[in-house]
Amino acid sequence: MDEHRLEQEERNRLNLETAKMPWAELQRWFASGATVYVAPELDLIDVALQMARDNTSMIRPWIERGLVGRVSDQQAATWSETGAVLWAVVVKPWVMVQPVSKKDPLGGSA
Repeated sequence: MDEHRLEQEERNRLNLETAKMPWAELQRWFASGATVYVAPELDLIDVALQMARDNTSMIRPWIERGLVGRVSDQQAATWSETGAVLWAVVVKPWVMVQPVSKKDPLGGSA
């Protein structure tokens, strides 16, 4: 099987495992330090794929620009107060989360 086909299969699997979830259901992973914020301008599946492949050359620039990172206390508090719903996908040991709305009140600081 060629690399492109393998990547597409992995991308499809991640897409099928993605779900909208209320922040309230994700808080236990936040409490254990396992939630990773993905800014709305990025494709959650693209980021999850690179995380699953441990592709630091792709991930590092996103982190440096504040587009990917651990969910902050401020984000968690805001999402809790507003009853936010987020896209979520598991890339062990992480739970990747992204606001459903393209309007992110926290401006991508993670």
